[in-house]
Amino acid sequence: MKAVIPAAGRGTRLRPRTEDRPKPLVAVGDRPLLSHGLDELAALGVTEFVVVVGHRKEAIIDRYGDEFEGVPITYVHQREPKGLADAVLRAEPEVDDDFLVFNADNVMSGNLDEVVERQRTDGVDATLLVDDVSRDEAADTGVFVTDDDGRLDAVVEKPSNPPSTRVLTGLFAFSPEIFHACHLVQPSNRGEYELTDAIDIFLRADRRVETVAFDGRRVNVNTPDDRERAERLVGE
Repeated sequence: MKAVIPAAGRGTRLRPRTEDRPKPLVAVGDRPLLSHGLDELAALGVTEFVVVVGHRKEAIIDRYGDEFEGVPITYVHQREPKGLADAVLRAEPEVDDDFLVFNADNVMSGNLDEVVERQRTDGVDATLLVDDVSRDEAADTGVFVTDDDGRLDAVVEKPSNPPSTRVLTGLFAFSPEIFHACHLVQPSNRGEYELTDAIDIFLRADRRVETVAFDGRRVNVNTPDDRERAERLVGE
């Protein structure tokens, strides 16, 4: 299974550390942020990394070259930061089977292998690793809406009044059908093509979308405080 890693963002909230380098190369512990994610993916048996680059892309390409820990790397270019659905679409020519998407600003360890296992179940079109968080944190990410029977009904991006506290973590598995959904996504109020909207299209089309409850530790690194928390995590 291949893994698509969106790594094109500017990381403005991590300034000044991102003034002279792309966000994926900001150090967490003694290694770049991106390396921690690549390590976890390699441990899952990923056969190829498809890294979506943009801002200061040459620095990332120079740092990693054409492989990481023996796993080949292909680079694709996202010219403008138009959102995760657009980033995933940049990888479409490189993917022809079920694949993972892993956000490059995550440091996490835990039951990631269950996402791969669930996606391999017949008829599954998407598997989402989910977590329960505080309401403040839920307002800053993709949040789940469930129906009266507790089934996944919708996903909303960064709601001002979160309908729940169960959120996306930044690890997904998809069938190639997600590319068609991404093509149908329209810009959000933020002017971005949201991956949550593509997942909503899957749900409305009655595609089979599974969830796996995260069991582990993770930090989504967006601010200097997040980076310090990630450093404590990897130090432990």
